[in-house]
Amino acid sequence: MAYVLLIVGFGLLIKGADLFVDGSSNIARLLRVPPILIGLTIVAFGTSSPEATVSIIAALQGNAEISLGNVVGSNIFNVTLVVGIAAFLYPLMVESETTKKEIPFVLLATGALLVLISDTKLQSLSENLLTRSDGIIFLLFLSIFMYYVIEVGLKSRKESTHEAIPPGMKWGKNSLVTLAGLVAIIFGGDLVVDSGTEIAYDLGMSKTLVGLTIIAIGTSLPELVTSISAALKKESGIALGNVVGSNIFNILFVLGASAVISPLSVNGKIFIDVMIMIALSLLLFLFSRTHYKIGKTEGFVLVTMYIVYLVYIILRN
Repeated sequence: MAYVLLIVGFGLLIKGADLFVDGSSNIARLLRVPPILIGLTIVAFGTSSPEATVSIIAALQGNAEISLGNVVGSNIFNVTLVVGIAAFLYPLMVESETTKKEIPFVLLATGALLVLISDTKLQSLSENLLTRSDGIIFLLFLSIFMYYVIEVGLKSRKESTHEAIPPGMKWGKNSLVTLAGLVAIIFGGDLVVDSGTEIAYDLGMSKTLVGLTIIAIGTSLPELVTSISAALKKESGIALGNVVGSNIFNILFVLGASAVISPLSVNGKIFIDVMIMIALSLLLFLFSRTHYKIGKTEGFVLVTMYIVYLVYIILRN
């Protein structure tokens, strides 16, 4: 039964992503804002909802390893496999603002995470803990990011008021299509995570390994199918904005909310994964700066990096 549910989940993810990209890109045109902003907000928040659900439930159950491992594993998956496959299918054009502000914000969030979980090193405490006050700091960072996005969106609207909206493009229809796609993505992602985890436990995998692989990959499938769908439709802004926005939401909102609900104790092994996440985010930044395009070569390198990382964590655990 688990295998059947896994296939059904994948089907919902693929169809949901197709509807979600179509609806959200049309909403961007109706709002007269660049697709990258829709990718950074509506799409990113929507595709991050499985991570939020899993991590918050894990926090409520006192399972910090799942909560932290899910976010870190998902972010690594997004930066490598999601961007890599999308770029391999269709080169992703990168706007200058993305390299100047949005990707650096990802680096700031990942750097802040490393600092806030390093209690034994920096404050000589007995254990590393992501406390409620750390969670509040993350949520404050998120409010700054949202203020920036809204400001850019309003500025963009003023500059593009002369552009005509294509005939037949309606708010109601596109909102409904976007919502239907999001529901299918969330429900499909939930089916994939639950059935995939059940299969993994049956195969004898450890909890830590399941958290970093099956759950992290499962909750990132919405980002993967959405970005692939966007790349195939040549919506580079949504494809890249989805990844950048999702990684910001995962750290600042998902971990922020999880830590506020229940302080998260930090497993020593996660430090290596956080540093790998920072290194890969830097690599994405460097690739974005080369001709403001992430092409097939960069995509292949990123996919290879994820395969290497996956082999490493399987052998480590």
